[in-house]
This record gives sequence, C-alpha cells and structure tokens, in this order.
Amino acid sequence: MFENKYIQQRIEKADALREAGFNPYSNESKRNSTIEKFINVNSDIESKEDKRDEHRVYTVAGRIKFFRLMGKASFLKIEDESGLLQIYVSRDNLPEGFYNTVFKKMIEVGDIIEVTGYPFVTGKGELSLHVHGLTILTKAISPLPEKYHGIQDKELRYRQRYLDLIMNSEVKKTFHTRSQVISLTRRFFEDKGFLEVETPMMHPIAGGANAKPFVTHHNALGIDRYLRIAPELYLKRCIVGGFEAVFEINRCFRNEGMDATHNPEFTSIEFYWAYKTYKDLIILTKEYFEYLFEHLDLPTTLPYGDLKIDFTDFTEIPLIESLTTIGGVPADITEDKDKIIAHLKAANVAVNEKMNLGQLQGELFDEYVEDKLVNPTFITHYPVEISPLARRNDEQPHLTDRFELFMAGKEIANAFSELNDPIDQLKRFEGQTAAKESGGDDEAHEMDADFVNALSYGMAPTAGQGIGIDRLVMMLTNQHSIRDVLLFPAMKPIHEEIDLHAEEEV
Repeated sequence: MFENKYIQQRIEKADALREAGFNPYSNESKRNSTIEKFINVNSDIESKEDKRDEHRVYTVAGRIKFFRLMGKASFLKIEDESGLLQIYVSRDNLPEGFYNTVFKKMIEVGDIIEVTGYPFVTGKGELSLHVHGLTILTKAISPLPEKYHGIQDKELRYRQRYLDLIMNSEVKKTFHTRSQVISLTRRFFEDKGFLEVETPMMHPIAGGANAKPFVTHHNALGIDRYLRIAPELYLKRCIVGGFEAVFEINRCFRNEGMDATHNPEFTSIEFYWAYKTYKDLIILTKEYFEYLFEHLDLPTTLPYGDLKIDFTDFTEIPLIESLTTIGGVPADITEDKDKIIAHLKAANVAVNEKMNLGQLQGELFDEYVEDKLVNPTFITHYPVEISPLARRNDEQPHLTDRFELFMAGKEIANAFSELNDPIDQLKRFEGQTAAKESGGDDEAHEMDADFVNALSYGMAPTAGQGIGIDRLVMMLTNQHSIRDVLLFPAMKPIHEEIDLHAEEEV
C-alpha cells in the first residue's frame, strides 16, 4: 500500500522526527484560536503604525497547503476548517538548529502543524502570523495532489472524499450547507409543535413506498427483514396512538439503480399532522422554504445549471391538466388506456401494456411534463392507482388528495391527505398485491395487515409529507449529482489497483 517512492521518503522523515525527539503523531494541542477568529479579531492591524502587535499572542493549527522555503525564512499557508492563513517562519525566531535540521528537512505540504506568534501585515497587505513557536502535530505520509489542478477525477473525489475535502474548500461549503439545512429543518418543525420520533430501520414487511427493498436476515429470530423504504406506516401508527404532529429525519434504503438523483441510501424528512389536509401542507411547505432561505441568507432566485429557480414563484396544477397544458399531450388521449399506449409507442417510449390507466398517466407525466417544471410546482390530484396510501378526493374519487413538489425538473417532496378508511386501505393493498402477482408492478406494496389493524382503531384526519433532503441540498448548492451532496456515496467496486498518489510538489 505504501510502496510509492514519495510515501517512502515521507515515512523516513517521520522516523527522523522520532529520532530527533519529536512525536510525528502528537495527541496534544494548545490551539487557542481558529484561523477565522484570528483574522476577524486582528482586522485592525492594518491601521496600526507598524502594522503589527507583538503583545497579541495566538496559537493556531492547520494543514500546510503552501510552502515557500527561502534561505533564513519561509512563508507558509495553513488551513483549518474555518479558513486559510499565511504564516511567516524565521530561523532566528525558533530554537537553535530547529529551522535547518527539522523545519527545512522534515516538514512539508500536507503536514498538520501548530504555530504560536503575533499578527502582522506583510508589505503586500496580507494579514499573517509571525511565528516564534512551531510544533508538528501530524506527519502526512501521502503527498497531496498538485495544488493548482487539485483533483480532476470525479471518481477519485467520491472514493476518497477525505482528499476531496482537503483540496476543495467549495466542497466543504456544500456539506456545511447540508448540515445547516438538516439543523434548520429540525428547528422549523419543532417550532411548529412537531415531536421528533424514531421508528425501525428494519421492517418485517417492505412498505411505505413503491420500491425494491434491501433484504437482510435476523439470525436470532431466523427471519428476513427489509431495510426501510420509508418510515410512513410507522409514523402513521404514532398518529393512531394519539400523537398529533410527528416527524423523523433519517435514512431510507431502496435497492434500485444509481444515477444523478438516486443513491441506494438517502436522507429524508417525513412528517404527519393530524386534523390537517394536503392543502395545509402546501402552505406549510411554502413557509418552510421561506424559513430556510431567511436563515441560510440565500437570494430567493438561485441558479441551477443553465436554469434559474425563483423560490417565490410557487404554482399548483392537477396532474391530468399538466399533461396537456405543460406536456402538450392531446387532451383526448389522457383518459384512454389504449390511446396512451399507442401515443407512447409512437414516440418510441418503452411501455408495459399491463399497466393500468393511472400508471400510464404517470408514465405520460414522467415523459412529457416533469423536466419542464423549473420553478417550484405542486402537481396535485394523482390517480388513485399510483397513490395506494393517499385519501380519495371527495368530488373525483378516482383521484387522490395528493401533491408532489417539483423544481428544476426534479421531485423534491411527496404529500397527501392520508387514507384513514381501513376497508379502503385493505382493498388497495389487495389491489397492489394483485398487481405484483400479475407482473404489472414488481415494486407494489405488500399487504401490511397490522397497519390495516391500526387504522381499524381510528386515525384522525391526517396529512403527511416527505421531503428529500439530498435533492433539496442539490437545488440550494447548484449540484447536479446526488453524489456531490453525499459525503460517502455508493460506488461500484474497483477491481484493479490504482496509484492514487500524485507526484510530490517540489
């Protein structure tokens, strides 16, 4: 693993540090300031007559990102999580012999050091730290990629995210934003009176959404379990039990293909609100986005590739209507199964002729409408055949009180007034089971008798929603692959060993 000649040279330097009495992997640090704090507190140094203050003493630590070695002095740049700082190291300010025998020979780019000194401004106007004490905390034995080109190979960036984070500050910003989004989401729902709960990750029945599950085995019980597709059915059991507003932020798992918007495991928030309808959730969703943008201090119009998303321009349109007004599908075919199949075939779209009308309408939407939805759009009133857990609409019982929220051609959220009629739910589960057995839908829900039993005790009128955190962060940070907002995305195994170490910079 460490046969690379540059790594061997660095291992030798680590050994030399030990022989000289310095631990190359120290576990003690006296750091008393981050780089950001140092820069902020000392912003007034520029106004001082000699542009320095030797009475202000700071100890900072960070990774060496730049090293310009001169005769008796050197300029370095070190980086911690908060920022980048230039430091000035002079031979005469360090212990006798340290500069020539240790600093110049054993310390290099990539190492993590701790330095103590005072602030000053260089002749070029850069706030820096004048060092009078230096300690090596961690010797890096793998050299960093050449600084000007960074890591060009995206595959390497995803496989070695730690290296990606070291080299690309913008990547760190993306994950800071992700963390803020999750924190703000939790705060928003708690402030609205929702209770955060935890539900099982391993389910006896694969349910909560139409998707293929991952299967595992419980040795002690001798039975299979399914990594959860969604927490929906357990959260609604909580509503049956008497909680009136619950949410859960956590991972879900779907044994499906990987692409720009799909990863086998992903993060979502699901929340359920008693005595509310899907219309209340539309209002709540708008409030949620206003809250995020205010606290993230983002402009309300954001770029997404070549698009611009206006997060103040929310619209609503029923799914069937959108097929014609947005997708351009002739109105006379949208309610006819045979005509839809013929239309899709004429457009060279693969279609499963065993699909029912609702499923085919969903296919039309996917093909002709979805990618045209740029600004936030609530698509409402989905066919009952593709909404097995949603409440039927009172005026149009073949449709449901459901919406999905789209932006930049991607689904971000799914919500509906919940089905709380146990007899209707039982029949829909039976219909899903029949669809699975007939080959029309191998991702259909399985029968969950206990959930039907829970509904038989009475669930208050309830609305529920799920929001994909990963896709939301993609929108907010202008990232076009889900792998760019997951610290450690799923990757295909590499079968051939690759030398992942760039040549060391001289």
